[in-house]
Amino acid sequence: MIYIGYTIFPMGAGLPWWRTDGVILTAILHAGPVEFLYYWLHRALHHHYLYSRYHSHHHSSIVTEPITSVTHPFAEMFAYFTLFAIPMLTPLFFYKSSVAAIYGYIFYIDFMNNMGHCNFEFFPKKLLSFFPLFKYLSYTPSFHSLHHTKFRANYSLFMPIYDYIYGTVDKTTDATYESCLKRPKDSPDVVHLTHLTSFDSVYQLRLGFSSFASNPHKSKWYVHLMWPFTMLSMLMTWIFGRAIVLESNTFNDLKLQCWLIPRFRTQYFSQKHNNTLNKLIENSIMEAELNGAKVVSLGLFNQKQFNAHCGLYIRRFPELKIKVVDGSSLVAAIVLNNIPKGTHQVVLRGKFDKVAITIANALCTKNIQVGVLYKDELEELQETVTMSKGNLALSPINTSKIWLVGDEWDENEQMEAPEGSLFIPFSHFPLNNMRESCFYHYTPSMITPNTFTNSHSCENWLPRRVMSAWRIAGIIHALEGWNVDECGDIILDTNKVWEATIRHGFQPLKIYAQIPCVTN
Repeated sequence: MIYIGYTIFPMGAGLPWWRTDGVILTAILHAGPVEFLYYWLHRALHHHYLYSRYHSHHHSSIVTEPITSVTHPFAEMFAYFTLFAIPMLTPLFFYKSSVAAIYGYIFYIDFMNNMGHCNFEFFPKKLLSFFPLFKYLSYTPSFHSLHHTKFRANYSLFMPIYDYIYGTVDKTTDATYESCLKRPKDSPDVVHLTHLTSFDSVYQLRLGFSSFASNPHKSKWYVHLMWPFTMLSMLMTWIFGRAIVLESNTFNDLKLQCWLIPRFRTQYFSQKHNNTLNKLIENSIMEAELNGAKVVSLGLFNQKQFNAHCGLYIRRFPELKIKVVDGSSLVAAIVLNNIPKGTHQVVLRGKFDKVAITIANALCTKNIQVGVLYKDELEELQETVTMSKGNLALSPINTSKIWLVGDEWDENEQMEAPEGSLFIPFSHFPLNNMRESCFYHYTPSMITPNTFTNSHSCENWLPRRVMSAWRIAGIIHALEGWNVDECGDIILDTNKVWEATIRHGFQPLKIYAQIPCVTN
C-alpha cells in the first residue's frame, strides 16, 4: 500500500525522517477532523438501518479481543481508511510530511485499535490522577468494552472527548474502570522464576509473536531488522523493577505460574548487577509467599544467582512457608536415566557443581567409570565424590562415547570425541552442536502429561509440551508435599524424585537421530 501511494503521490519521494511541524499537523488532524467525523459516523452506524446491514458484524463480539478490532464489513473498512488518510495525505500535499509522521500514525492506529479491544484494563490509576486530561485524550479498554456491552454509549474512536462533549459517555465508565483495576489476584500453588536469554528472546515470549513462541527459540536473521524494538525492550527491562506473570497453567488441581525476571542472560554475568538481581529474585520469592504459593522453582541463571546465598536467605527469613526448589535432584535423575543401558564408562566435562557431584556419586555406585581429562579435575572429584570405589579415572579424550556435559567447558573438546558419541548436557543452556556424526540430547527436560493445560508456547529452545527439569521439579515438590527446601548444597534422593515424576505422568525424551525427538 505504501508503494502504491508512492507511485500515485510523487511528492512522497525523498521524505525527511522527521519534521516537527508535520508531526504536529498530523496529530491535530487526527484529534480534529478524524475523531469528529468518526464519532458521527459511528453514531450513524448504530442506527437500526445501518447497524443491521453493517455494524452488527463487529458487535457480534460482546467480549472483545484484539482481532475484534479488524472484523468489519468492506464498506466500513473503506470509510475508516478514508478517514485515516486525512492526517497522512494532508501534510504530504503541503510538503510537511515525514517518514516518522506517516509510520508513526499507522503504528498509533494499530496500537490503539488493538489495545481498546484487548478487554484487559492496564492503565494505572496514578496516570489519571497525575494527568486528569488523559481520559479525554485516550480511551481505555474498559471504556470501549462498555460500548460493546451497552451499544448506545462511548462512540469515540480513540479520544473520548467527543463523547463528553455530546453527552454519550456511559454513566458507569469511571466505576467500571475502577472495578477492573481491583481484579482479585491469582493465588498460584507453584511459581517458576525464569528470565530473558538473548536480546531477541523477547519475541519468543507469549507476549511477543505467537508464531515465534510456538516454536523452539532460534536466532532468525530478520529479527535483527527489528533492532529499534529490541533496544526498546532492553530499556523496558531497566524500568521494570519486578517479575511479571508470563504464563499460567493448571495440572492436577495445582495452579501454576511462570514469572519472568526482566533481565537478560548477559546481565547475570556482570558483577555490577549482582545486588539488583538478588533483590529481584528475593522480592519475587516474597511476593510468591504473599500470594499463597507453596513452592517457587528457580530456572536458568536464577538458580545460580540465588544458590550463592540460599542458606543465608533462609536463615534470615525462618518464618517463610514457601519452599525454594532449584531442581538439581531431578536434573541429575534425568541425566542418569538418559545414559544408555550397558554403559561402562562416561566422560564428565564442565564445572563440578552439586549436580555433577551427584551424577558422579550415582555412577560410581553402579560401578560405571567416570573419566575426566585432566589430573587437577581428577583430584577435585576425588575430594568431593564419596562413593568413588576406584571408579574415578583419567580418560583419554577419544575413548568414551558417552559425554556428560555441564557449564563452563571447552566446546572444542567435542571435535576430538569418537564418532557416534552421545552428548548429554546437565547445563541450563543447550550445547553448540559441532559434530554431524554425533548425537546431542536436549537440556534436562521431560514431556508434560496431556492434562497439563495451556501449554501452547515453547520453553526457550525446547519443543512444545516439553518442560525443563528445573520447572518440573517445583511441580513435583508441590504434588508430593515435600516440606523441605532444595537449594544451596541441599539435594534430594534422585531415585525418589524420578519415581515421583514418572508417577505423575511426565515422560522422558528419547533420541532417534542426531537431534532428539519427542515421542508420545
